[in-house]
Amino acid sequence: MNLKNLNQKRFIKNKMDKILKFGIPKGSLEEATFNILKKAGFKISLSSRSYYPTIDDEEISLLMLRPQEMARYVEEGILDIGITGKDWVYETEADVEVISELNYSKSTKNPVRWVLAVHQDSGIKSIKDLEGKRVATEAINLTKKHFEKNKVNVHVEFSWGATEVKCPKLVDAIVDITETGSSLKANNLVIIDEVMVSITQLIANKECLKDEWKRKKIESINILLQSVLEAENKVGLMLNTKRENIEKIISILPA
Repeated sequence: MNLKNLNQKRFIKNKMDKILKFGIPKGSLEEATFNILKKAGFKISLSSRSYYPTIDDEEISLLMLRPQEMARYVEEGILDIGITGKDWVYETEADVEVISELNYSKSTKNPVRWVLAVHQDSGIKSIKDLEGKRVATEAINLTKKHFEKNKVNVHVEFSWGATEVKCPKLVDAIVDITETGSSLKANNLVIIDEVMVSITQLIANKECLKDEWKRKKIESINILLQSVLEAENKVGLMLNTKRENIEKIISILPA
């Protein structure tokens, strides 16, 4: 049996087995997530076209999913835990437990933003100017709720991707996710409103947390992930000194 089939078999093991089903995001967060898990001490490999990465912890089984779907599968207990964005938990209205916030995104440590953007030559200056207009987005619920909150009636349509190229020829505005704003600028779009700030989260199924073994396993994983993220903001200092000077040196260090 090859590693792919072995890991897939582990994922579907009987619920009585001590296996934690862990959802890893496929797509924009994929590379950053794998890097953090490796820094946390896990050895992970992924064969071509497989969605079942192998991991050197026999108590963990990994499955890769799009972040958009993660919260729903965690809520239903198909996954015990998963990594996804706060935005997709909100979008899917999934009833899950947020274990912690993980301070990383695709290419930076900054949160991502969902923004309302229009073409720079559209003449549209505020959300109120979009009354009766057409808006494209991948986050339908998030967008509808934002316009409802602002009492603006618009037609919201789902976008399958490349949302920024649809404005202004296909739609009047878009609600899209941005980390640096470079894609919006490249397509001559300007931000007129912020819809949501989102951060990566470690989420868990509420029922699985009632299992003491799973809860402790999740807590251990969270500690490892948080340690990696905390360590990235620190530097190591090594020096040679006499033993009698150690306490004096420690007292003047900034940490």
